[in-house]
Amino acid sequence: MPRYEYRCRTCGDTFELSRPMAESSAPASCPVGHDDTVKLLSAVAVGGSATPSRAPAAGGGGGGCCGGGCCG
Repeated sequence: MPRYEYRCRTCGDTFELSRPMAESSAPASCPVGHDDTVKLLSAVAVGGSATPSRAPAAGGGGGGCCGGGCCG
């Protein structure tokens, strides 16, 4: 179940709630009971590797405008 981060505008507390995605925009009360809260945007890193990737070789034709043949 996804976790969403909220901040209470009344007391300034930041807290997290686990809830279904269908309820992600539903109102949330802070742990103290205040109802004036706002959902924070979270940045999530997904995947990747421990080693940096190499840039593609020049002239590899990856489908960009000139690589796809549309540059007359």
